[in-house]
Amino acid sequence: MSREEVDRALARLGAERDAVEAALLALQDHPGRRLLDGAELSGRTRERWAVAEQGFALLWALFDRYSEALASARAVRSRRSRPGSAELAELSELLSGAAVTVSGGQLPEAAGQLGGPMRLVERVSLAELMERMNGWYAVVLEVVNAADAVWSALPARIDLLLAELGRVQMLAVSVGVRPGGHPLADDLAGLARELGGLRGEVLADPLALWRPSRVPAQRGTVAGEAAWAAPTGMVDTARYDRAGRALDDVRVELESLLRLRDESHERLQQVADLLQRADATLAEARRARGEVLAKIASAEVPAVPGPASALRERIGLAVEYQQTGQWHRLGPLLDALEDAAAKELGRARHSLTEVAQPLAVRAELRGRLEAYKAMAARLGLSEDPVVVERFEKARWLLWSAPCDLRAAADAVGRFQRALRPADGNQDSQGG
Repeated sequence: MSREEVDRALARLGAERDAVEAALLALQDHPGRRLLDGAELSGRTRERWAVAEQGFALLWALFDRYSEALASARAVRSRRSRPGSAELAELSELLSGAAVTVSGGQLPEAAGQLGGPMRLVERVSLAELMERMNGWYAVVLEVVNAADAVWSALPARIDLLLAELGRVQMLAVSVGVRPGGHPLADDLAGLARELGGLRGEVLADPLALWRPSRVPAQRGTVAGEAAWAAPTGMVDTARYDRAGRALDDVRVELESLLRLRDESHERLQQVADLLQRADATLAEARRARGEVLAKIASAEVPAVPGPASALRERIGLAVEYQQTGQWHRLGPLLDALEDAAAKELGRARHSLTEVAQPLAVRAELRGRLEAYKAMAARLGLSEDPVVVERFEKARWLLWSAPCDLRAAADAVGRFQRALRPADGNQDSQGG
């Protein structure tokens, strides 16, 4: 190497040495490394930190050897401002040759592992030493960053979700939902166990919840240009997210029970009102049926159904649920009662319509007769004997009891035809 090449190499290696020192100091103060150093770890995190922790100690040892070798080269260069061939040869060996001696166990092979079989002494170049440090730094940094990412993302969120779980459990108790008596309470107890277990796993084995975006760095392998870059990946929040969604579902159901508690009295009163209206309608249908049987001849009148006694028994059960705070049982029962009461009122109205049909027909015929009588007056036929006779006949049939609806309808039709001059002459001759 020439003098200029030596000076450039010393400047470059000095800058690299300063960058490595800054990175190692930052890694030493990394919050993730400090937490890992004092945590009770388990599983994958314990396995990987056992390697990374030794790798971190190894990094400082290798850095010291690198610094010593660089200091030796600088000392040689400082002997003379214009070094001779002997100094240049020595500097070339120090800067680019295998001039750094490290003990076995400090510098495993690229594919080797800490604790594996090592040579007692090994000589490497500064470039090779930097390459090994890069590899170990990537291993340590990946473990530290991943653990810190998980610890930063999940424990606080789990604690917030546990606090929300506590509030939902208090809401459950307020509406009578207790473990062993309602599935929602059992769901809440299961969520408490799940979140507690997840929090313990996050604290003891954070790497179990880390999903790297690339294959983790192998122990002792070279990291290349990305040696000092932070590894990328994401925290696996699937279990936390599922627990949050499950808690939201339970809270929605409990809030519906709370609304039911506040609305149950009014809704039960509405069911009772519907049944009262149905009873009144059925009573009217029975009265109408008696009137039809008394006033309409040859009428086929359907029977009127009795009150819904079974429905009233279920209302009594609903009241019991309300008084004892069994809202989870009252909810579906009250929905069914509202539907059944509405159908009962519809059944009563249909019965009244069927039963009162003959009376409605008689009323319609009476209305038509009065309308035709008014028409006869406008036409000046009020004194016509045929018109008078047919009106009286129809009126007698419609206001007699029992009323023959068929004969009455025929009589109203004959009276209507009497109001038509052409047809009226034919009817008078035929009548």
